Amino acid sequence: TSKRPKYKKRVHRSSRPWWKKSQCLVCLQEKQKIRFHYGLTERQLRQYVHIAKNAQGSTGQVLLQLLEMRLDNILFRLGIARTIPGARQLVNHRHILVNHHIVDIPSYRCKPQDIITLKGKDPERLRIRMKKSWGQLWKNRNRVPHYLTFNLSQNKGIVNKIIDTKDLQLKIKEMLVIEYYSRRI
Repeated sequence: TSKRPKYKKRVHRSSRPWWKKSQCLVCLQEKQKIRFHYGLTERQLRQYVHIAKNAQGSTGQVLLQLLEMRLDNILFRLGIARTIPGARQLVNHRHILVNHHIVDIPSYRCKPQDIITLKGKDPERLRIRMKKSWGQLWKNRNRVPHYLTFNLSQNKGIVNKIIDTKDLQLKIKEMLVIEYYSRRI
């Protein structure tokens, strides 16, 4: 016989967790989803929520519109950069012109009818550096959102209109983020 005591086998409930997610945890997860997708600090996101609360219209929709109209996000959506951090680096290195002016602030808020171009006498050089990104864009040229237009031959993108939240590709429950910050602010 074995010297070990015999234990009953534990029955695991794999179908559901033994703890229930609290409302605060669900709100926190949604907030973190937005923060990490757009690459924002806590302070930046809090400021965007504050602006959205003071704006006219639905606070959640205004928040998402503010985030989607950032320059780094628009460069990502146009396909000029493969990732949002890559787009941020392009802006910081002064490779991007908005309405024929150099912009080096990734959080620059684009407006409808803004023209976004690549800087330099020879944008081909930059295009070669971003070869994979351009190849990806050429394959997915139909995936550029309809609120943006991109002309590959002229290296020019145009913001047609402010995004509508139903066109958003990221599935976010923005009201949970607003609820999270309503407890904090």
